[in-house]
Amino acid sequence: MIANHPETEQIRLENVLFALGNPLRLEIIRLLAEGQELSCNALRPQDVAKSTMTHHWRVLRDSGVIWQRPQGRENIISLRREDLDIRFPGLLDTLLRVMN
Repeated sequence: MIANHPETEQIRLENVLFALGNPLRLEIIRLLAEGQELSCNALRPQDVAKSTMTHHWRVLRDSGVIWQRPQGRENIISLRREDLDIRFPGLLDTLLRVMN
């Protein structure tokens, strides 16, 4: 596992809200909410530089919104839905409902 994944009890609401306050990061969460893990490349829009996406992955990971793990030459991303539901019940469901 890549460093800087906070423990469940360390996930802070203000960090999660900051991370989800960006439209691109919010779209990533919408895609991950379907329940599958995806590679960084599968989630990266073609018009966004890899270096920009590295920043977005870091914000999401450090805030406790995603898990990021290496697999071969790529990183695999998954949503920390269970942890977020424990810390902030209903938050993700509400955000996803509003997005649709």
